[in-house]
Amino acid sequence: MKAARFTLATLIALTALPSLSQTAAPAATPDFTFTGNLGIFSDYRFRGISQTNKKPAIQGGVDFAHSSGIYLGNWNSNVDSAMYNGANIEMDFYGGWKTSFEGFGLDLGAIYYYYPGSGDVPGAGKIDNTELYIGGSWGPISLKYNYAVSDFFGVDDSKGAYYLLLSGVHDFGNGFGINASVGYQGGLKNGACVTEIGGQRSCSITDYKLGGTYTIDGWVLGLAYVSTNRDLTAGTAAYSNRNISNGTALLSVTKSF
Repeated sequence: MKAARFTLATLIALTALPSLSQTAAPAATPDFTFTGNLGIFSDYRFRGISQTNKKPAIQGGVDFAHSSGIYLGNWNSNVDSAMYNGANIEMDFYGGWKTSFEGFGLDLGAIYYYYPGSGDVPGAGKIDNTELYIGGSWGPISLKYNYAVSDFFGVDDSKGAYYLLLSGVHDFGNGFGINASVGYQGGLKNGACVTEIGGQRSCSITDYKLGGTYTIDGWVLGLAYVSTNRDLTAGTAAYSNRNISNGTALLSVTKSF
């Protein structure tokens, strides 16, 4: 390579040029982005019900988003294998389209819950679920509706189960925030209805959550109280008739990258 030669005239010409920081155009918004997330939780609560027999869970996923609003993603967590007929991992695959207008947000999509290895237990069936969803948001408030287009988590003749979730968040600044939600699982029928510990048969479940977060250097520390209006047991917990839907404190540490 030929060495560059700088003369006094060259230096004078360079100093006469406008500053690049003053003339450079703003960086263009990328057409697509990839992000990831990872977290450790003291319990995995799905719609208020423990999926890990009240034991810790490691969770994480990846997301792809396009500037058009189209997105795809995958999220994963360990689960109680006795609850999912031999599967010890939950893998969620989802995709949809988001947009916003005049302060309102709209989210349309579908999600598939996959439990690899479920059904490998002799005499047990495969467990999975497919839902369509629509969500709306306005400022800190969000409302989302999920509708099962498949048999609800492998229960025969249980299509049509739905879940409605109202949630809200508030940022106090300096890393502190709060969040709250109330969800209603309805449309359960046939074998999808649940039997509570006391023997009562229920075809709906309401869950609640109230939590706080503190963010430091990109790490989010969370503490929440989660509960439902039912007393349920399943999976490993059923051997000791342990309640996995009652109130509990949920600790978490998460990171997005």
